Amino acid sequence: MQFRPCIDIHNGSVKQIVGSSLSDEKNEAKENFVSGQDAAYYARLYRDKGIRGGHVILLNKEGSAYFEKTQEQAINALAAYPMGLQLGGGVTDENASYYIKKGASHVIVTSFVFRDGIIHYENLDRLVSAVGKEHIVLDLSCKKFEDGYYVMTDRWQNQTRTKLTVQEMRELSVYCDEFLIHAVDVEGKAQGIEEQLVQMLAEADILPVTYAGGVHNFEDLCKLKELGKNRINVTIGSALDLFGGNMKLQEVLDYVNL
Repeated sequence: MQFRPCIDIHNGSVKQIVGSSLSDEKNEAKENFVSGQDAAYYARLYRDKGIRGGHVILLNKEGSAYFEKTQEQAINALAAYPMGLQLGGGVTDENASYYIKKGASHVIVTSFVFRDGIIHYENLDRLVSAVGKEHIVLDLSCKKFEDGYYVMTDRWQNQTRTKLTVQEMRELSVYCDEFLIHAVDVEGKAQGIEEQLVQMLAEADILPVTYAGGVHNFEDLCKLKELGKNRINVTIGSALDLFGGNMKLQEVLDYVNL
């Protein structure tokens, strides 16, 4: 297990939000925390502590009123920690190389691949051609329905027809270097992890996986470590002291490194 930090940017500010509350229509979201610091501040902090593999997420849709401010924050973060952070949010084969050149170690992709509810393998091929498999993280953030977990797209607003299974992850692993998975139902709520999902991710054991969603204390972190068989990396948002929570960053780092 490794700790993977996050820098979520919405309307030009670093925030922690309730994932399921995000709306493109009015650029609205239920906020847990709005930082007075910019994205580069957090990037420098992670750099100085030697924490790699964190993700910078643009939560505004391209073309929206706040997208340019949000993108500027993200680019400044990449400049502050070159090759130390991954970037996601509206990534396509046309802009992926731009973000890599700006300093991202990887680009994180969902909606470009999962369009109209299905996987577009031709888009995966185009991404690999653009930046190489070694620079791609597939975001398989998912929501639980009656018959299992389904990948969600467009900032977790739309359900795809792709059911998240170990076999599906195996098939997609040939196109990427890592997986990032937010448990949408619990993301930003700090009310406990999605245990069934964590167990499934541990069984996959194919590529590095970062789980995000619901961690709000060290009991959750312990449970994630056990259920995930110490194979799953973790992101902590609202519960972290950096974002107004009670879990101290250094104590988290000490725990995951045990």
